[in-house]
Amino acid sequence: MSDAVLCLLVLAVVIALFVWNRLPVELVALGSALLLPAVGLLPADRVFAGFGDPVVALIAALFVVSTALQATGVTTWAGRALAALAGTGERRLLVLTMLASALLTALITVNGAVAALLPMTVLLAVRHRLPVSRLAMPLAFAAHAGSLLLLIGSPINVIVSESAAAAGARPFGFFEFAVVGLPVLAGTVAICALLGRALLPARTPDALPADLSRHARTLIDHYALTRDSAARQVPQGSDAIGASVEQLAATAQDGVLVLGAMTADGHDPRGTGPLSAGDIVILRGTPAAIDGFSDRHRLEPLPPPLDDHLASVLLDQHTGLLELVVSPRSSFAGMTAFAGMTDSTGDLAVLAVHRQDRPVGPQPLTLAPGDHLLLRGRWDELERAGARPGVLAVDQPSGIRGQAAPPGGAAVRALAVLGGMIALLASGATPPAVAATLSALLLVALGVVRVDQAYGGISWTALVIVGGMFPLSEAMKSSGAAEKVAHLVVTAASGNGRLLLLAVFVLTAVLGQFISNMATALIVAPIAVNAARDAGVSVLPVLMCVAVPAAAALLTPVATAANLMVMSPGGYRFGDYWRLGLPVLVWYLVVATTVVPLVWPL
Repeated sequence: MSDAVLCLLVLAVVIALFVWNRLPVELVALGSALLLPAVGLLPADRVFAGFGDPVVALIAALFVVSTALQATGVTTWAGRALAALAGTGERRLLVLTMLASALLTALITVNGAVAALLPMTVLLAVRHRLPVSRLAMPLAFAAHAGSLLLLIGSPINVIVSESAAAAGARPFGFFEFAVVGLPVLAGTVAICALLGRALLPARTPDALPADLSRHARTLIDHYALTRDSAARQVPQGSDAIGASVEQLAATAQDGVLVLGAMTADGHDPRGTGPLSAGDIVILRGTPAAIDGFSDRHRLEPLPPPLDDHLASVLLDQHTGLLELVVSPRSSFAGMTAFAGMTDSTGDLAVLAVHRQDRPVGPQPLTLAPGDHLLLRGRWDELERAGARPGVLAVDQPSGIRGQAAPPGGAAVRALAVLGGMIALLASGATPPAVAATLSALLLVALGVVRVDQAYGGISWTALVIVGGMFPLSEAMKSSGAAEKVAHLVVTAASGNGRLLLLAVFVLTAVLGQFISNMATALIVAPIAVNAARDAGVSVLPVLMCVAVPAAAALLTPVATAANLMVMSPGGYRFGDYWRLGLPVLVWYLVVATTVVPLVWPL
């Protein structure tokens, strides 16, 4: 048996295992890499060569950038702005949601954009009393189209560009994919807007994510925080002028908590900046203690209502709130807690304690299972508190921060790093992997994301698939299997360049509906290069006809992670995808066979 035939048999087994979907995709990818030297198709020292490829570093770094944009609230801020623009029209909301998904995907990849916007999309559907199924699938389909707008929109684009360079052609430019991406996106949005109601089911599942956009006001009401809180204004002559909130809090006695401060108009939290005349300070404690503290610092009372001021200072870009429930058999049972106390480090303050959903008041309480604690502190401290054994977080701090906290300085730094990365990638001043890795390191160095957040944001499954499938892609070329399949494709196309584009498109599209689109690109790219050489045409249009259908993995929920993400929130079944996905896939084909040969001549 020749090496080419043996390699094709290995490929058939790998595809069958992907389609069977009973084994983890990581196991299939790495298993195929380990099998190749065992059957003599690849030297043993090349098994893990794919993990040293710059593409793997680039993809990992892009996941870190995506994590930073989500963690700093940039994506949620964009979602809130979208909600304000959309109004109440279903079609307008659909179009704006899809455009936001496509634009975000161009910057942070398909999975990152769908993960970031899906909760907000579900909430928008609930608020507008629309079936979630009418918005969730179009969100994913728009993300697939948006992946063709920029080089960094998808790892597939990078793989195709690197394949062009390896074949001796020039790599694709940073903005070059937009030539096909823009018409693909326009057609996808139009099809979903015009045919979505007829082709999508009208379903809203029972389990929906919580709307945390008004979380601070919800907790203020639930724990009656206005009852023991007060707003005080800093007048001229107060010794609080020039002091920070932390410095003012250090002078508090008798159970008074300085919750925060804001500017005189009540809009901008002071954060760590110095207080000025006219600023509003929010205090919590007994009326007598608050009055005593105010007299010492010459603070003047402000009339109610207090809710808006409280919400602004309790939950901002620096600090937040966390509800904890003491779990059964918890080590916290038997400890003493009371409203106004702080932990040993002074970083977390207890704002309220409830037993059987009733406030305990300022007196100390011996904690028991089922008791509720409302904590306030920095977001990183709240995350650590929520992860402690023995307590259960009602809502995760990361989710609260993402939905309710306004973007702050970290968001500005994240956007600045993102802009610098885009500039480097667009200019070609550094290799893409270097530019993206530098950006990821800067995000950690500037404190935008912690190291553990950066690691947690990386999709290791995606990296294992790419690194594990590289050896099979290399074996396809070295064994002559790619050349044989390419010859069959060229023969089927009868040497006609446009028919060749059609054949490559169909091959990629069919495989991409059942196995990972990244794995599809790695398998088909060497076949496309050999087919282009056999037909005597440029590799650029042929490889672009790999990138376009690889992004069109629309007909099944297992085609991409993004399709799976929207399946449960949208209440979709397996057969729901092809109804809307098929006309969209046909539009991809029209763009690939008409626009591609015009822009990249055969």
